[in-house]
Amino acid sequence: MTSLFDPVRIGDIALANRIVMAPLTRCRADPGQVPSAIAVDYYRQRASAGLIVSEGTTVSQEGEGYIDTPGLYNDAQVAAWRRITAAVHAEGGRIVAQLWHVGRISNVALQPGGQAPVSSTARRANAKTFTRDGLVDVSAPRALATSEIPELVASFRTAARNAIAAGFDGVEVHGANGYLIDQFLRDSVNDRSDGYGGSVANRTRLLHEVMAAIAAEIGGGRTGLRVSPVTPSNDAGQDSDPQALFEHALAGLAPLGLAFVEVVEGQTGGARDYAPFDYAALRRRFAGTWIVNNGYTRQSACDAVDSGSADLVSFGRPFIGNPDLVRRLREGAPLSPPDPATFYTGGERGYTDYPSLSARAA
Repeated sequence: MTSLFDPVRIGDIALANRIVMAPLTRCRADPGQVPSAIAVDYYRQRASAGLIVSEGTTVSQEGEGYIDTPGLYNDAQVAAWRRITAAVHAEGGRIVAQLWHVGRISNVALQPGGQAPVSSTARRANAKTFTRDGLVDVSAPRALATSEIPELVASFRTAARNAIAAGFDGVEVHGANGYLIDQFLRDSVNDRSDGYGGSVANRTRLLHEVMAAIAAEIGGGRTGLRVSPVTPSNDAGQDSDPQALFEHALAGLAPLGLAFVEVVEGQTGGARDYAPFDYAALRRRFAGTWIVNNGYTRQSACDAVDSGSADLVSFGRPFIGNPDLVRRLREGAPLSPPDPATFYTGGERGYTDYPSLSARAA
């Protein structure tokens, strides 16, 4: 029987176990979206995860939606990430970069030249974000022109190339939680009348083009995708037929030989049964490694891998308060709760100061 703690190979990446650190936005980058020095310790501390998925990392300044989030579109960012990936590798870990474009979940204060954010639509989301002025409403976006989409796809391809140059083992494309790619996928947001709107085939076109470009650049075996078929995050209303949409989306990726798909089951950070969805049927549309996420406990994660319903399980908030989460899960040790007040505040407090079991014993 396969165990949560057994090694596994996902595409071209060999992992020591089947526990994944999910992407976690922590808002601690330096000016210019450059990862900070304290991020080296943060990721090193968590390198016992079979795989770390980095915090959301923007493919361009235009893709930024929250203050102090990192990027992967210039040399300074690549150099800073290289120190982080080297630290993870020195501890025997593996790490992929989550490539992110927030689309309309942004504010003009974060956009180059104070321009409007871009999206599949010109409709403003009923959502908020963080700027230097604190929590503010997101701004009204403008719909991307059809002629601009090749440049958008190219920004993902360039970020993937930069990720490999920075020492990452691969990338995960953020196609979830109501951000740009999800804004194109769902007909609750996408109101376009061009070749990227209307039918399911059209609404999945941007996703397919982005994934194909990245796979061509770094190889499908180092490329993954995150999706959240029914989550309402960031004012992403339910698609009229999410089952058909996401099954078509994944089926269309088959020729690329992707390493993995990570699926958020239910409402991100909330109810797993938020809306009806057949995740087993979705899995049958994808031949690669299947990673599940959202509210898993030690027991439910072990059960998922033991039963074969998942290949790996990703944990988010438990990795914040427990840098040695893998050991704690293996030994059945108590977990330390994270402090939500420090999730996005900057600095080492609530970031690199959570003690391991060994530190507690000492």
